[in-house]
Amino acid sequence: MSTDVLTERAASPADRRERPAKPRLRGLLWLSLRQNRLLLRVLAVFLVLAVADLVWVHVAVQHVVGVLRRTGCYEPESWGSDTCWVLFSPISRPHFWFVSVLQPLVTAFPLLVGVFVGAPLLAQEYERGTIRLVRAQSVGPARWLTARLLVPAAAVLLVSGVLAALMSWVWWTDLVHGPGAFDPPFQAFTYPALGVAPVAWTLFAFTAGVLAGQATRRVLPAMALTAGAVVVAHGLVRWVRPYFHSAVEVLVSAGTAQPPNAWLLGRTTVLPDGTRVRAEYCLGSPECAQAPETWLRYHPARHLVPIQLVEAGVLVALTAVVLVVVFRRVGRLR
Repeated sequence: MSTDVLTERAASPADRRERPAKPRLRGLLWLSLRQNRLLLRVLAVFLVLAVADLVWVHVAVQHVVGVLRRTGCYEPESWGSDTCWVLFSPISRPHFWFVSVLQPLVTAFPLLVGVFVGAPLLAQEYERGTIRLVRAQSVGPARWLTARLLVPAAAVLLVSGVLAALMSWVWWTDLVHGPGAFDPPFQAFTYPALGVAPVAWTLFAFTAGVLAGQATRRVLPAMALTAGAVVVAHGLVRWVRPYFHSAVEVLVSAGTAQPPNAWLLGRTTVLPDGTRVRAEYCLGSPECAQAPETWLRYHPARHLVPIQLVEAGVLVALTAVVLVVVFRRVGRLR
């Protein structure tokens, strides 16, 4: 018999009471953490790399801005000189990395979460047959499902929230109010990488993947179904997005450009008799060349936040509906 066993048996009850208990996670939460260890590590590495890239973009841009201000080369009029252009040109690299790499990556993050996190979550339980063990547990199916979803959902929402906050900060600080950058907020990869959009889309894609896995009960079909559902949802939301907020409609002088960073929805030429003609029908027309006014319909940059809030509300409502369906189905395990 080992010395440790003898010592443990010889210890008095008072000694055991004085010994501080080690904190330990137990039950379903501990099981969920164990099952999602790989996911948590991958998300942690991804978040660290993304944050490091965003910090590098901000530091690099601010360094160039500081140099331009100290040398009197900050204004665009001065970039024509060779000296100012040499000082200004290094800013193109962090701008390119942010717009062409980080924005598409953050835009695709909800899709990746839905396909690789949400879809396999329940599909692999059905595929392996381990879902039948839920009936043998002391907890009900709803409580088991809550614990099963809680850890991965919290992890992906935390990552998407941090990314959205940092992306919005860098975009506002270093592009909108920085020199030489053009990145309107309603562009294809810009809009879904800013504000609350990444968080809302991540939540929706995750739950859509869970429902697809529960419905198909196979991992690969669930991943394919989730990808298709998220892509279709993106297309539908993009189609109705202009109607999430009332657009601005104005008459301006012919040749007037749209406001900076605005989302142009419509542009027609107003003829002298008041008739509106689309620009493509005015090519080579002398009557259009003499038109005094142009009618514009657009969303200015200040509409970004209200449009995103409406879109997030729609996605959260859809997420709630999907979760209700998932919990009702899990109660009928067989």
